[in-house]
Amino acid sequence: MKNQQSGFTLIELIMVIVILGILAAFALPRFADLGGEARQASINGALGSVRSASAIVHSAALARNQIAATGSVNLEGTAIATAFGYATQASIITAAQLGADYNTATAGTVTLGTCSFTYTAATAATAPAVIGAITDTDTTTPGC
Repeated sequence: MKNQQSGFTLIELIMVIVILGILAAFALPRFADLGGEARQASINGALGSVRSASAIVHSAALARNQIAATGSVNLEGTAIATAFGYATQASIITAAQLGADYNTATAGTVTLGTCSFTYTAATAATAPAVIGAITDTDTTTPGC
């Protein structure tokens, strides 16, 4: 009587390992750089916060007739300095509630990080505040 052996041959096992290696080679780059997507989401959130805060401060300033060259409005008990009805560069950080996780500069030469946007306060009653688009200065790393 002859015993039949059941199982996989060495060639079959090697082929399965090779196929899994090929699949992993294609899948790994997709999941390896989630940091770029996280940075992009973070800067988009900060930009949205600044835009919202700017609109809220401007609305509050119009409602309280604080549209002179200098003024102030209170948001949630915090004084926000205004210029021509828009938040100043220094006060937009407070109004947008950006924490220490973000590098901010309010005057002079600004050293931009990898992902950045700009906020330029109003300079006249007819020149509203300008919020710039997101820029990515790092051309070697994908994502912001």
